[in-house]
Formats: sequence, C-alpha cells, structure tokens
Amino acid sequence: MREIVHIQAGQCGNQIGSMFWETISAEHGIDPSGKFVGSDRVQQLERANVYYNEAEGGRYVPRAVMMDLEPGVVETIRSSKFGQLYRPDNFVHGQSGAGNNWAKGHYTEGAELIDQVLDVVRREAENCDCLQGFQISHSLGGGTGSGMGTLLVSKIREEFPDRMMCTYSVMPSPKVSDTVVEPYNATLAIHQLVENADAVFAIDNEALYDICNKTLKLANPSYSDLNKLVAGVMSGITCSLRFPGQLNADLRKLAVNLIPFPRLHFFMIGYAPLTSVGSQEYRASNVHELTQQMFDSGNMMAACDPRHGRYLTAAAYFRGKVSTKEVEDQMLNMQNKNSSYFVDWIPNNIKTSVCDIAPEGQKCSAAFIGNSTAIQEIFKRVGDQFTLMFRRKAFLHWYAGEGMDEMEFSEAESNMNDLVSEYQQYQEASARDDVGDDEEGYDM
Repeated sequence: MREIVHIQAGQCGNQIGSMFWETISAEHGIDPSGKFVGSDRVQQLERANVYYNEAEGGRYVPRAVMMDLEPGVVETIRSSKFGQLYRPDNFVHGQSGAGNNWAKGHYTEGAELIDQVLDVVRREAENCDCLQGFQISHSLGGGTGSGMGTLLVSKIREEFPDRMMCTYSVMPSPKVSDTVVEPYNATLAIHQLVENADAVFAIDNEALYDICNKTLKLANPSYSDLNKLVAGVMSGITCSLRFPGQLNADLRKLAVNLIPFPRLHFFMIGYAPLTSVGSQEYRASNVHELTQQMFDSGNMMAACDPRHGRYLTAAAYFRGKVSTKEVEDQMLNMQNKNSSYFVDWIPNNIKTSVCDIAPEGQKCSAAFIGNSTAIQEIFKRVGDQFTLMFRRKAFLHWYAGEGMDEMEFSEAESNMNDLVSEYQQYQEASARDDVGDDEEGYDM
C-alpha cells in the first residue's frame, strides 16, 4: 500500500487535523475506539492502511503525529470523543508555547522539541511497506505551525528526499487577522515552503467564512464549521488512494501533472457540492453541476479570485457513480468556454480522477485543485504588510532576541517577491511568444 504519514502542528493544524481524522474515520467505518463498525468490510478496509496502522485485536490506529509547543490543544484532542483513537506516544508537546513568534518555533523552543517529533515520524515511516509521503496541516500566521512546522518540513526533506511532502497551510486572510506579526511569520514560512515542500494547498479563513456565509447560509460559522470544509477537501484529494476507483491518482501523479515549474507549487483548492441545508433537494447532483460549482470563484478556499489570473494546470477528483466520459467532456467543455482563463502553452491542462465511492450521505462529490497565477494576490498582500512593518523595523527585537538576523528577513522578502514576479511572468506569457535561449533554463 502507498502509505501516508500525517503530521499536525500548532493549534490550527491540530484542529484541522483532528477534524480530518473524524471525517475519514466515518468514511472507513471506524468508530472512536478504532473498531470497524462499517457496512462494507471489503470496500471500507481494503485500503484503510494508507492512513491507518492495524493493531492488536483488529483495531485501526491513525498514522498521525500531533505536535505543539504548548499542551493545551493536544490535551483537548486527547480528551475529546476521538481521543482514544490515536496512539498515546504520538502526542509530542512542549510547555512554553511559541508566543506567535516564528523564531521561537523555528530556532529555539521548536529546535529543542524537534528531535522528539522526528523520532515519532521516523518510527511511523519505518512501519510502512511503501511510504508515499507526508502531509502536514499547519497555519502560517502563528509561531508553532509556521516556525516549527517549516523546521519539520526541512528536516523530513533531508531524511526522505524522494518522498512527497504536501502541506495544508492556512494563509493569513485579508480581513481576519489573529496576530499583529502575522506578515513576518507568514513570509518567513513561505520562504521555507518554496524551497522544501512539493505541494502547498493554500487555505484561508476569510474564504472559508465567505463559503459558510454565502453558500452554506450559516449566520455565525464557528471554527469547527470551517474545519469541516477543509477536512472535506482533504478527504477528497486522497480518496482515490483510500478507495478503489476507475482512474486513480496519488500525490506523486498530482505533483507531476500540476507543477510546471518547481517553485510554483502553491494550489487553490475547492469542493463541490456546497449547498445550504434548505436548498439541497432543489439542485441536481451530476457531473455538469459539480463542474460548474467547482470552478466557481466563490468555491475557492483561498481569498484570491481565479478570474484575476490564469490557470497553469488544474485537477478534479470526482467521487461517486459518475461516467468517466462525461467527466472528460465536461472538463473539455470548461476549458473551451473559458479558454482565456487557461494558459495556451499547456494543452489539456486539467487532470481528472474518478473514485467509485461517494462521501457519506451524498451521491457524488468533487474536489478541485488549481495551480493558478491568481494566487500571487495572497503573497502580494502579505508582502505589502511585511514591508510596512519591516521598513520601520517594528517588532524585530522579538525575533532578534531568539538569535535571528535581519538578513534573514530581507532574504525571505525578496524570495517571496521573486515568486510573485514568476507567477506574473507566466500569466502574461503566451504560446506565440518566441522562447529564446535567454529564457530561464534548468541547470542540470
């Protein structure tokens, strides 16, 4: 089996992560004590070991590592309804917290705890028959998820250079800011993710709030509503690994088809069908409807509008009893109708995959991943806020106190600016441009 090791870091990462485990446990028919209570043993358990280890007495244990620099959130998970599901040794936490400081998570407090975390990750990786890769859920605004999360990404990259590294990263949103120093933490974290991650799925609280408000018609969405949305997409992206299907896709295929240039691996993700409880029976659930909704800008879980950029590539993961021919036709139709939103120098740039098993309580669903140049909006926004504070050297003494150098801030800033101009360059490129020898080539 192609196993995945899941790691969740910091408060946000742990909350998203535990909602993900609840979602896929329901899909695999595994109850909070790890016992199988599902209806179809063959289908639900045939590939459960992509995410679960089988323990004594037929108990299924998530291949998950929970880490945080303070005990609070981890203890909450441990005492929750699903707390008995996880292996107790896989909870690793410090005492002092990172205090929203990237340097504490990356250099001081985090560096003290990282070896413990790596031991657990190593143990989980060694128990796999054929490890496919790692997925990390974390946020980029705080200290632990961004600082220690990216430290872990770079350490794993050193030890397992040939395995996939996917991160579900919660980006700072334009209107919802939890911390003042968010632009610093996010820029320093993105600097690391550009170099060390294979695929970064960008999620953003504001976009999730908008989906809850406008589409699901929830007046006051809570964090658990937002986390449910993210867990739905995470389970959609990995469903073809976990269940039999007509067209399989895994993390490696995803990367090969979606990343035209190594640095441009930041994705927008979406999910369909999303409808308010009241209007569910008024909508058809077929491939056409899913495709329309999937590409709708209101469905994107990052606060950037795909209509402001162009898709380099995209992937659609359908679940349920759908015809592959219909999927191909709808995708082709989508590209032809909206050709100005797709770059013309990558023909057929949508990858599809079809998995036979729909999520609980639905006939069919779809997860969407887009590599669009519009994602530069996020980096620009963070970069502008970063520059305003960095020009005055505001808050820098907190980072210097942990041994950081000003140079590192400048490097991170220019790396992110380079990323933005790279996206811009490919957005404006067209198939008719002459590609000369002076183009950026590869140093093989």
